[in-house]
Amino acid sequence: MPRARYKQVVDTFAAGIRSGELPPGERLPTHRQLATQHGLALATASRVYAELESMGLVIGETGRGTFVREISLPRGMGIDQHAVADDMVDLNFNYPSLPDQAELLRSALRRLAAAGDLDALLRYQPHGGRAHERESVARHLASRGLCVESSDVVIVDGAQHGLATTAMALLKPGEVVAADALTYPGMKVLAESLGFELAPVPANRQGPDLGALERLCARRRVRAVYVQPTVHNPLGWVMSRQRRRDLVALARRYDLALIEDAPYAFLEADAPPPLAALAPERTVYVSGLSKSVATGLRVGFVAAPQAWVASIERAIRATTWNTPGVMTAIACGWIEDGTVTRLESQKRKDAAARQAVAAEVLQGLRFVSHPASYFLWLPLPEEVRAERVVRDLLDQRISVSTAEPFSIAAHAPHAIRIALGSVDLSTLRQALMMVRQVVEHHHDG
Repeated sequence: MPRARYKQVVDTFAAGIRSGELPPGERLPTHRQLATQHGLALATASRVYAELESMGLVIGETGRGTFVREISLPRGMGIDQHAVADDMVDLNFNYPSLPDQAELLRSALRRLAAAGDLDALLRYQPHGGRAHERESVARHLASRGLCVESSDVVIVDGAQHGLATTAMALLKPGEVVAADALTYPGMKVLAESLGFELAPVPANRQGPDLGALERLCARRRVRAVYVQPTVHNPLGWVMSRQRRRDLVALARRYDLALIEDAPYAFLEADAPPPLAALAPERTVYVSGLSKSVATGLRVGFVAAPQAWVASIERAIRATTWNTPGVMTAIACGWIEDGTVTRLESQKRKDAAARQAVAAEVLQGLRFVSHPASYFLWLPLPEEVRAERVVRDLLDQRISVSTAEPFSIAAHAPHAIRIALGSVDLSTLRQALMMVRQVVEHHHDG
C-alpha cells in the first residue's frame, strides 16, 4: 500500500478521535476488520493501530481489542505534574497532615534560632550529612528494626532523592531492574531519565511472584530488584517474613542488589524485619519523613552497604551537593525528642479512620488496601473504562489517578488509585460517594 494511503487511514482515525467523533472508550474494528474495510494487508492494519498507539490515541488490550483513549485527561492524572485547582478535591496525591503540625514547626524554628550552631547551618554540609545527624538517623532506623552503623547512613533531600542517588550509584544505562508490574511512579521516572529498564514481575496480595522473578532472572541478566515490602504503593500489601527470606535467598542466588523503598512502612505497626536487616550486604534501604511528618520536609535517608556509600555520596554531590542544613537539623531534632514517633502513631490512627470511611462508602465494590494506609486501589468491572471514570470525576471536581502511572507492564489494568490523606474526613466521605456513583453509573450503563 502506498505510504500516502496508509497515512491517510492513520490521519482519519486521529482526526476522528481528536474531534470527539470517536469517543473515549469506543472499541475500534479488529485488525482483520480494518484490513477488509480499507483494503489493507493485515500487517499494514496492525501498523495503523501501532502508530495510533504510539501517538497516545488508542490502547490495545490483549483478548479485548483496541480502544480509543481519553486524551483530554492530564498526563499521568497529576502524577507527572501536580497542578490541582483550588476547587478540586485531591484524591490523587497524599500529603497527610495533622492539626498541630504548623505549631510544631514554629516551635522547632524558635529552638533552632536559639541554638549555638545556627551559623554552621548556613555553610556547606558534608555530602551525606553531619556525623551527629547520621547517628540520629541510625538510632531512628534501629527503633524500626534496622540496626546499622551511622557510617552506613546518608541523609538525602527526601526519599525520591534517595532513590535517584541510589540508582545513579548502582545502575548503568541498559541494565535491568525487576519491579512489581504495578509500582511507584517515581521509579518509572528514574528509569526513563537514567536509561535503565524496569522489567515487570506479577504480584498478588502477598507480594511479588517470586517464581516469576526467578524465571526472569534465569533468562535475563537482572542487576537489581526494586521492592516495597512494607505497605506497597499502590496495592498496600505487606510481605510476610517468610516471603522476605525467600526473596533474599533468590537475590543471593542470582547476585541481585535489593532496593527497598519504605516511605509508607511506618503505617504498619507490626512489620516483619526490613529486607536490609535480612540481607545487609546487598540491600539499599530508602525512606524519609515526607509522609510520616510533612511533605514539605524534604529530608530522607539511605542505609547502604559500606562499599556503596561513597558512590551514593558522589551522586548527592552531583545533584544537590549536600542536604539542606536547616531542614535536616529540624528533622533530627524531631527524631531525638520523639516527635516523629508520636506523629507516626497519630497518622496510623488517622489513616485507619480514613480506611474505615472508605470501607463503609465503597462497601460492595472490590478494592484493595492496607487497613492503615493512605490510599486504596479500585479495580473496575470488566466493561468500565478507567479513563471515562476519571474524566467524569474531574467534571465533578474530584481528581484521582488511573492505573497508567503505576504500571510498567505492556498494558495498564482498568483501575483507579485513590489517595485518602489530603482532605478532611467529611470531604473524603462525599468524594468517595461520588466515586461510587460514577463507577456504578458506568457499570449499569
